[in-house]
Amino acid sequence: MKVAVVGAGIAGLTAAHHLAEAGHDVVVLDAADHAGGKLHAVPFAGVDLETAADSFVARRPEALELCGQLGLADELVGPSETSAYLFTRGALRRMPTGSVLGVPTDFGSLRRSGVLSPLGAARAALEPYLPGRPITDDVAVGALIRSRYGSQVATRLVDPLVGGINAGHVDQLSIDVSAAQLATAARRDRSLTRSLRATTAAAPTPAPGSAPAPVFLTLPGGLGRLIDALVASVESRGGSVRLATPVRRIAPDDGGYLLDDGSPGGLHADAAVLAGPAWVSARLLSTLAPTTAAVLAAVEHASVAMATMAFPDEAVPRALDASGFVVPRPEGLTMTGCTWADRKWAHLRRSGQVLLRVSAGRVDNDDAALPDDELVRRLRSDLHTTMGITAEPSELRIHRWPRSFPQFAPGHLARIARALDELQADHPRLALAGAALSGVGVPACIGTGRAAAERLQLAAGAMTDTNLTGDGSID
Repeated sequence: MKVAVVGAGIAGLTAAHHLAEAGHDVVVLDAADHAGGKLHAVPFAGVDLETAADSFVARRPEALELCGQLGLADELVGPSETSAYLFTRGALRRMPTGSVLGVPTDFGSLRRSGVLSPLGAARAALEPYLPGRPITDDVAVGALIRSRYGSQVATRLVDPLVGGINAGHVDQLSIDVSAAQLATAARRDRSLTRSLRATTAAAPTPAPGSAPAPVFLTLPGGLGRLIDALVASVESRGGSVRLATPVRRIAPDDGGYLLDDGSPGGLHADAAVLAGPAWVSARLLSTLAPTTAAVLAAVEHASVAMATMAFPDEAVPRALDASGFVVPRPEGLTMTGCTWADRKWAHLRRSGQVLLRVSAGRVDNDDAALPDDELVRRLRSDLHTTMGITAEPSELRIHRWPRSFPQFAPGHLARIARALDELQADHPRLALAGAALSGVGVPACIGTGRAAAERLQLAAGAMTDTNLTGDGSID
């Protein structure tokens, strides 16, 4: 088949890689001037530094497997600093040990950390003794955490982490999508603490003298190298990646689809993968598959901004002995978190320099849309409040990601599954991929791209079957 892939982010390029590998003629189209979407590194202060995501979770297999297929697995590295802080109750306080996505399992460490008030820590410690049943449905993360541990754990521990990852609010986020590790534990036992402790106890113990396996992995030079390898894979098999090429419309055409890509007559393809943002795919499907389009259009999105700053060492008056910190909403700051980038990743370290990546923007505010000067003013004020930094950065850049973080309300996976089933019934040679389907993480996006390729492979098989006559010859 000739397959058009709309969207050159990690999901679309994964689909294109697998389809090209299977022998299909693939063309990837993207409105942006670079491939990779939010996986993009550019030079900054003497290093290649990410503009958005800087790593992927190693626990899920999709990204690791793809790196292996592309010959990059041996180059993956883990962070040099794995602990983190919270700026809570007016100070930077180290994250309690034994926390899983902010959920405490070591109540002694929780109490000593000071991240909660004494009353809040005491309330959390009651969790193993509370009555209840394991969950059976998809629920909001915040609803479960508040009922088991109290509001302080939800607001000051879990929301800065789970909500921060999604630029959302735990009271509106599906536990199945946004915190699958917690969902699995909550379905095993009424006590989330007991279930998480059992999971930790059952985990393989590192061999004596060896370090624990890293939770996060990246590539020196940036995850853009994974994008480059995918583009090379597609092009080496005869496919193409066309940038600065928005697709305005897709319509049925002679057994396939006609894409309005701005070229004379448009682009005809036998099949297509729509791997752009949900709202873009919804617009393209509005007449072809209105029910599926409506589900995608209903997914709310948050906007974020990332300010990257370089400072001389002497401008930072505290030890940088962690990967960074996150900020709970009650602190009232514009920043949602700060990564101490060159402390987190050893390959970014340069003598005499500190690199900070400061994020802003949540689903319930417009901070990511602030003018540059106001955004920088607020974030520098926040750095003074949290870290005591008063100096001006020696280098500064701002990247904005409007409508880039889909928000997953409870029941999201079921709604998406129904939408995909309806699309397949009416259009078996159309497939969807992207962050809005099952999560914003790199492995989740890769998984949707691979699933889209598999779906079109089945469609290709069906096409071949219909072209065979009863005696097995080609009709």
